[in-house]
Amino acid sequence: MASETLLPPPTTTVAALTDDTLLDILRRLAPADLLRAALVCHRWRRAAARCVMAAPPPLLGYFFHPADTPLTAHIVAPIAALHPAAFVPLDSSSPSSPRLSLDGTKGFTIYDVHLGLVLLLPASLPSGVLPRILVLDPASRRRALLPQPPRDALPGDRWRGLRHIIGAAVLSRSHPSRLCFDAVCLTVDDENPRAWVASYRDGECSWRALPQDTGVTVAFDPFWFEGRCVHAAGDIYWHICNSGRLLKLDPTTLSFSYLLAPSELGDRNKKFRIGEAPEDGRLGMAAMEDQEMQFWVRGEASGSDNGWFLQKRMNMRKVFDTVPGLPRDKLSRTVSIWLSDIDAGRTGKLFFETEGYGRYSFHMDTGKLERLATEDGKEYGHPIYAYFMAWPPAFLAPEKSEFPGGDH
Repeated sequence: MASETLLPPPTTTVAALTDDTLLDILRRLAPADLLRAALVCHRWRRAAARCVMAAPPPLLGYFFHPADTPLTAHIVAPIAALHPAAFVPLDSSSPSSPRLSLDGTKGFTIYDVHLGLVLLLPASLPSGVLPRILVLDPASRRRALLPQPPRDALPGDRWRGLRHIIGAAVLSRSHPSRLCFDAVCLTVDDENPRAWVASYRDGECSWRALPQDTGVTVAFDPFWFEGRCVHAAGDIYWHICNSGRLLKLDPTTLSFSYLLAPSELGDRNKKFRIGEAPEDGRLGMAAMEDQEMQFWVRGEASGSDNGWFLQKRMNMRKVFDTVPGLPRDKLSRTVSIWLSDIDAGRTGKLFFETEGYGRYSFHMDTGKLERLATEDGKEYGHPIYAYFMAWPPAFLAPEKSEFPGGDH
């Protein structure tokens, strides 16, 4: 028999992948893997740039102001104690996790985290005049301290003595590689909300004061507004204490409206919080009442309750039984623990606060309750802000001209 030479089987090279096959593969990757694939070669980078806009931005971790842990349930830490903001990465045990900080922000409080930016206001807000706004990009360590609006921003300003400063939020960002953004400051002038928009471009800031939104009346003391906002399903919301509705701002039209909570929750604040459904990003609302957790999603079909559908409910009594020292009787427990937020990181978790028994996260699917404490013995403060990578990353982002209106 004649001898035969065995040749190794042909290998598939990167170049052998057709463009369609490569795109199909890249679209299936998780965001972190997509970024790694983009570094393989120029061809893969160009293909990744076509896929990146459809991928969700990676969650990097959480920002918050740590809170002192009370010595006992009956000794609550002073409300005035404001600790510098801290960052906890999503995976603290991984050496590759980002270590971000907000250095140089003493005397400022976080009011919003959005599009890779952190917005802070002075801990003590002025009366009648808008505060200076501090905006940081923790990843690049760039920052901008915005000036107050000039006096001629609102000609003939006759509301100065009747103005209440509520808070501020990030509206949009023009490009992830630059510190170019729009921010909005919410005020209530007499009985109507007003949006003040700051545009920051190339180190310069300009302000414009929009007219009062006379279609929305604030017939209560603006003191009851929560200063920090919630970004959910494309809009911006402010909770109102002791109310069954929220104030909504459309970032595109800059118009205000009220959003009603489900009527089942009553016309008072039943410890509900606005946010997004973890599975699809729909507008969601979580509520706690009599140790029962409810999760509602937005929908306008017939049979809804003020446009809401009850998606999930769970008796939390046994879950709360695992909290060390928490009272067992219903009345004491009701006033000792409350829902503080839906995790904006869309992890399926809710955040709970207690009156001296710790801070916790609860996963709605697994039922797991976790204590939220820092390495130095403090508690996670309220609110807990999810921090996502600015998306798309700068090396895959379109040029500035392709971002005419910025990201919202």
